[in-house]
Amino acid sequence: MADKVELRARLDFWQTALKKLRTAYLALVDGGIKSYMIDDRQLTRFDLPALQKQIEEAEAKVDELENLLNGQRPRRAFGVLPRDW
Repeated sequence: MADKVELRARLDFWQTALKKLRTAYLALVDGGIKSYMIDDRQLTRFDLPALQKQIEEAEAKVDELENLLNGQRPRRAFGVLPRDW
């Protein structure tokens, strides 16, 4: 497991990426432009569904890292077997 310094660096990275993705999404939705550039990547309105999915993934990653920094452990998966008695 990474230490707090590494977790903070990862959190800063994902927050910056999330901010860029949200800015691109809003610029494309407003309709004032036909395409938007993030670094070397060009996005158009046809990329909105994929961009929305990336935003949701980045939000989940930010939430996960914030929870780790606050001392909460990731949720454990478990299975439930329904039985007919």
